[in-house]
Amino acid sequence: MAFAYPLMLDVTHRLAVIIGGGAVAARKAAGLIEAGATRVRVVAPTFAPNVPERVERVTAAYEARHLDGAQLVFAATDSPAVNEQVVRDAHARGLLVNRIDDGGGSGDAAGDFVVPARFKEGEVIVGVSAGSAALAVAIRDDLARRIDPRHLKMADAMRQLRPLIRDGGADAGARRAAFRDLATDEAMAALDAGGVDGLRCWIAGRHPELKL
Repeated sequence: MAFAYPLMLDVTHRLAVIIGGGAVAARKAAGLIEAGATRVRVVAPTFAPNVPERVERVTAAYEARHLDGAQLVFAATDSPAVNEQVVRDAHARGLLVNRIDDGGGSGDAAGDFVVPARFKEGEVIVGVSAGSAALAVAIRDDLARRIDPRHLKMADAMRQLRPLIRDGGADAGARRAAFRDLATDEAMAALDAGGVDGLRCWIAGRHPELKL
């Protein structure tokens, strides 16, 4: 499996450059913006109506200079030859590039990453890659239907508790133990009963060294 190392990337201030202006490029742009990206450049001779307004549009045929300043690149045209050139130019600059045409290219003409089918609710993000986009979407939708609402509630609570635990002066071992305790049914029951304040009191009682 070529694309085997999953990660969550902060794209807030990274310039993402999308080559192509069709429906696929529009989806890529929308996904980046939804993930918090504030710098998205789309390069194409024409643009589909659903390309987001919040992107920088460059109305032109692709040239290597359009990658200037990029930190993430998407080759999203309907031309395999153009996509191949985008990949080669990105690799020459040491940039990571996603190539949208399935199986398009090999060696230095192949892309570096795929974008998984994604489910997001609150602080929980689930990404699925399955070797087929359609299968990944089906698995994602099945997982979304099965997700435990308690996990969503706890993930939201962790936005407040994680910084307190991280900066509370305890050693790494105590912090790890606290985070493990917060992933238990007992912790979720404490959250249900007393909200975030009740949960904070519960974990502080178990781990007084945290100084919460």
